[in-house]
Amino acid sequence: MVKFVQKHVGCAEALELPPPDCPRKPVVFVAAAALVDADGRILIAQRPEGKAMAGLWEFPGGKIDDGETPEYALMRELREELGIETRPCCFSAAAFASHGYEDFHLLMPLFVCRVWKGTPQAKEGQALKWVMPAQLYDFEMPAADLPLIDPLLNLLT
Repeated sequence: MVKFVQKHVGCAEALELPPPDCPRKPVVFVAAAALVDADGRILIAQRPEGKAMAGLWEFPGGKIDDGETPEYALMRELREELGIETRPCCFSAAAFASHGYEDFHLLMPLFVCRVWKGTPQAKEGQALKWVMPAQLYDFEMPAADLPLIDPLLNLLT
């Protein structure tokens, strides 16, 4: 007999397959970075007014274009959003999120980056904040970002 350990309320019920007529959602691929400075702090960005989930704090990054690898998308996004230069060899995979929002499903790898050129600046009207890893729970974040915190803390501490 196989016994499942129930960690989350409703998890055992969720093991049933969805019905065949279950509505399908587009999958959005996004890459994100936990930029870690010399003091061990992580950079988070606040989504600006006018964007979906405005006011929430997130790991910097953005959408992966067709034919683009997550690492190159992240390199491009960090240049556009923060004005810093990175390279894929500076990224270490830390965790990934798979989260269903109402209108789409998000897949997001999170990379740790400790090496970049330049000083991060808010290029898109977002607020930026350097925080210690344990402080991440003090900030309201999108639902997809929340499960990334524990693996990140385990990696960094």
